[in-house]
Amino acid sequence: MISEFDNAADILGENGPFAKNIDNYTVRESQVAMAAAIEDTIANKQTLLAESGTGTGKTFAYLIPALLSGKKTLVSTGTKHLQEQLFHRDIPLVLKNLGLNAKVSLLKGRSNYLCLHRMILARGSSRRLDKVQLAELEAVNAWEPTSKSGDIGDLNEVPEDSRIWPSVTSTVDNCIGQNCSYFEDCYVNKARKAAMVSEVVVVNHHLFFADKSLKDDGFGALLPDVDTVIFDEAHQIPDIASNFLGNSFSSWQVMELANDTRAAELKEKSLIPKLALTADELDKMTADYRLSLGLNERRVGWGDLVDEIPNLPKKLLLLAEKLTEFSEVLEKASVAGESLTRCYERSLELAQDCHKLADDSSLDDVVRWVEVSRRTFRIHETPLNIGNALNAYFGNKQQARVFTSATLSIDGDFAHYQQLVGLESDTPFDTWDSPFDYFNQAVLYVPEGMPLPKEEGFVDALFEQVLPILQASKGAAFVLFTSFRIMQQFEEKLADYEFNILTQGDTSKREMLKEFVEKPNSVLLGTMSFWEGVDVPGDALRCVIIDKLPFESPFDPVIKARLNAMQDSGENPFMNYQVPRAVITLRQGAGRLIRSSQDKGVLMICDGRLRTTHYGRVFLNSLPKMRRSNSLEKVSAFLTRLSEASE
Repeated sequence: MISEFDNAADILGENGPFAKNIDNYTVRESQVAMAAAIEDTIANKQTLLAESGTGTGKTFAYLIPALLSGKKTLVSTGTKHLQEQLFHRDIPLVLKNLGLNAKVSLLKGRSNYLCLHRMILARGSSRRLDKVQLAELEAVNAWEPTSKSGDIGDLNEVPEDSRIWPSVTSTVDNCIGQNCSYFEDCYVNKARKAAMVSEVVVVNHHLFFADKSLKDDGFGALLPDVDTVIFDEAHQIPDIASNFLGNSFSSWQVMELANDTRAAELKEKSLIPKLALTADELDKMTADYRLSLGLNERRVGWGDLVDEIPNLPKKLLLLAEKLTEFSEVLEKASVAGESLTRCYERSLELAQDCHKLADDSSLDDVVRWVEVSRRTFRIHETPLNIGNALNAYFGNKQQARVFTSATLSIDGDFAHYQQLVGLESDTPFDTWDSPFDYFNQAVLYVPEGMPLPKEEGFVDALFEQVLPILQASKGAAFVLFTSFRIMQQFEEKLADYEFNILTQGDTSKREMLKEFVEKPNSVLLGTMSFWEGVDVPGDALRCVIIDKLPFESPFDPVIKARLNAMQDSGENPFMNYQVPRAVITLRQGAGRLIRSSQDKGVLMICDGRLRTTHYGRVFLNSLPKMRRSNSLEKVSAFLTRLSEASE
């Protein structure tokens, strides 16, 4: 079948298999051109930044050239949900229409797979579990013989956030690798082996960078070597990579080590009395250190925290010394079995990491900061310049790479993204505009007279401007916020009106979207997790409202350090860093509105800085070319017509 066609462009054309086999298929020039560019990139082992507007059909545009090439391909997506959509729906559809047979694997991080070794340990130490966890452990045990993949996402009876999962899944820290009695039956091992012999492997960005940061211990790395890497939703890469390319030390790692040691001791019985005692002492010292960080949850720079709590490095050194003491006890116990041996190895690594962080000397190329949660803490060292760190990963010239997303450029300029991901300034790029007619499908409304977001009365003014729009639209609206505080204040005001209000945090994202589509008069209130990756085509969504330009907090420790470093080097951190990142986020939020050629609606941005500042033009020029209006009456009339037409 494929022999009839010379290239991806012909396959996607009016005489190709998709046009013949798929009802209502439309040939899209932008999709054809994008596929041709990616085909050329793969053939020549080059790198391409491929910005593809909503509705272009970028998934087929990169899958068809990749599958036709016959080269081993890794597709990395933004989320596990998109991973599964590619694996279960998109790739099978493309293979069917191309008449191709290709082995395709879905590979997730190891914490998504049941660990047989840890399940046995958990059952052996079940007296430490409460009734709910015991019931969930039995559900896991009953499900395991029926599962082929060991993917815990397939077990619907146990909640995704259950506290039992860390006890029955592995991490790179607690996996004992080839020394495990269940190595041949290991679900992670089986998934990795399948990936090694597959033509296409589908992963997500978190796994990609987690894998890159692992030590090459023969089992830690999960991903195979490939000829082509395609990054979908590539705008997420800089932030995700930042989480993996630095170093970190957490109380969770220490407490998990202590718990695993107790479970291993019950099974392997080293009979060293001091082992349990030292584990308990380590737990207590870790909890005390968390209490010393204060009651509030926060992200704070290490220097600022030491100024506030001067004896912090000394306390961390004491914790490091306790870890060293624990490792000495574990060394004696490790001869009893493989699980205690791995606990000993982990204790050495944690003690080393803790000692390094207890050294209070500053480093020029990293920012050290602390994340304090309700019961835990994590100390991070994050690269100041993520581009320099990523350059080492993307420097292999013998591999084709495609970075694709709807939002890579700033007012048509890719320089910011190239710098963020460590690519050369001459890296090829192209943009394929959306086939949607934004000028006739959408209206951009920026109300006049809004106070600045920091001014008193902003939330009152926001509600006063938004309410008539919601009433004209009869719900069918997303209201996207930059902070939980503003969202909660807005929700309190909206509660007096007859809308079906769905607020982020009340239930799962999936349930919220389902109810939003099914129930009339719905208004969804969400923060950043709803700014992207949400697809609601049709009449259910007629209006997207954004409270203000989504600038990141300059007080975030990582952002603050990067801005200061840019300032010191003579750059303009606001225009060269803060504005470009906010533009990308705004483009993602705005992209929720028009999801098909039939959609119509209003994008309302309640921030007067779009009109009054010099940088406002950068934001406006980066948005799709919609009609613009500052008339509440005209916009309300437009929405009223849309809502009446949908009834």
